[in-house]
Amino acid sequence: MKVVVLLGDGMADEPLAELGGLTPLEYAETPNMDRVACEGRTGLVATVPDGFEAGSDVANMGILGYDPALYYTGRGPLEAASMGVALADDDVAYRCNLVTVVDGVMADFSAGHITSAEGAALLAFLQPAVPSVRLVPGISYRNLLVAPGGAGGPGTPPHDIVGQPIDAYLPTGPDRELLLACMADAEEVFAGHPVTLERIAAGKPPATGIWPWSGGQRPALPLFGDRFGVAGGMISAVDLLNGIARYAGLEVIVVPGATGYLDTDYDGKARAVLAALDRLDFIYCHVEAPDEAGHLGSVEEKVRAIERVDGMLGILLDGFDGVVAVLPDHATPIRLRTHTREPVPVAIRGLGTDGTRRFSEKEAEKGDLGRLEATALLPLLLGRP
Repeated sequence: MKVVVLLGDGMADEPLAELGGLTPLEYAETPNMDRVACEGRTGLVATVPDGFEAGSDVANMGILGYDPALYYTGRGPLEAASMGVALADDDVAYRCNLVTVVDGVMADFSAGHITSAEGAALLAFLQPAVPSVRLVPGISYRNLLVAPGGAGGPGTPPHDIVGQPIDAYLPTGPDRELLLACMADAEEVFAGHPVTLERIAAGKPPATGIWPWSGGQRPALPLFGDRFGVAGGMISAVDLLNGIARYAGLEVIVVPGATGYLDTDYDGKARAVLAALDRLDFIYCHVEAPDEAGHLGSVEEKVRAIERVDGMLGILLDGFDGVVAVLPDHATPIRLRTHTREPVPVAIRGLGTDGTRRFSEKEAEKGDLGRLEATALLPLLLGRP
């Protein structure tokens, strides 16, 4: 039996007054998620282990069957793998956001979703000023800082502190002085750059600096095929997910038009899943949009993103009769605009039924799957002990 996991990043949420006390999942029109719940089984998945921050890196690693306590070293090295950046044994890779800080406050964790070309130009201009590290441009605001001989450390994700003063969240640990020096240089170098001046003139948030976080050395993940005995693939527009896939030996499937943002090609990703099932037994399809909407604090965009994920699921259900699971990796509540660690709902078609009628946070509490640890989900789906 072939298996598809459709992961709506950050779909789970809290009841919202503006939605009549419903969560975005409850409010959205989700006939296909409800169909999976009706035809299948539901429950809750604990995706964030004790001792870890609520993040997509840890959550997705666990859902893919890799215990973060054994294999997680940081987000940076995962994104490095996706970007084709080879890390030496003593290299530490940090995720490096381009950010907008105004009067000491984190105004925008993405510098207004700066374009990849703009970001690359800024980092190329900064690199000569920071010769002790290597800057690697990525997609939009998502870039890398590689520190040879670094020690690594978690740091604070900038999307967790939007609207807050940054002083309490600056880098700590053994690499603190190096990172602070790079951040100071970036602030000075970016200020007069043409990209910055053009964005200000256009009324867009400029990149006022860099924010390095979640640094670590390359992890050693056992190959997915060796663990589960199946050939699998990953569909995502986010470096983090593709990095996990590369370390795990999953095929990274690139979908034109997949952006990792609200404007991604939802239907194109669903069609790519169906096409990949001709040669693979397992597909993990990740959609970032609901999480982005949560970080923006936009109820309207989150509901819309959930409904578009539901449309993807409809394409999958119509074209595939194997096992299908749908779930978030974590909650990204609109109220908080960041991740939280409570268990998330899951619905699975193809492994029996339990009488659940809808897919939501509340309804999943009634499902006969109960509460699963993240690392138990994939063995259940694949029929592996």
